[in-house]
This record gives sequence, structure tokens and C-alpha cells, in this order.
Amino acid sequence: MRTYYFNTKDGIPARCRTALEFPTPGGAIEYSRELARRLRHDPRIQDRTLSIVVVDESGAEVHCEPVHPDAQHADQAGDKPH
Repeated sequence: MRTYYFNTKDGIPARCRTALEFPTPGGAIEYSRELARRLRHDPRIQDRTLSIVVVDESGAEVHCEPVHPDAQHADQAGDKPH
């Protein structure tokens, strides 16, 4: 089993001190998706750019899961010239 950390990022990464073990990176990624779903429905979370960043025990970023994927997609679409 490998150890994974689930950090938050809203422009500035915030390190999580809690770690969980998963047999594969896919398990950690699925867990980050579940965290994002929970945060998406939390009325206290106002930041539409918030993401959950999965980091493995070596410090390498494995995955970045947006909490509000529709908001980030809209921002990217707004950046494109018409």
C-alpha cells in the first residue's frame, strides 16, 4: 500500500497532515472525487476555484480534482477568444 495526501488548492496549496493508504493511485483518485463531491454541496465552501490535489508519499502530484468543475470549465471558455 502507498500513502497519499489530499491537499486543497485555491491558487495557494494547503498541505494536509492526514494521510490515507490505497493499493493503487486509482483508489486515491476516486477518494479525491468523493471529497470534491462532498465539498461541492457544502454551503460554507464559496471558492469556485477550489481543487483537491492528490500527492503520493514521494511528494509527486498524482491528480487534481476540481470541486466545481463546471465553474472552472466556464472560466477556461471565457479565456478563449471568440
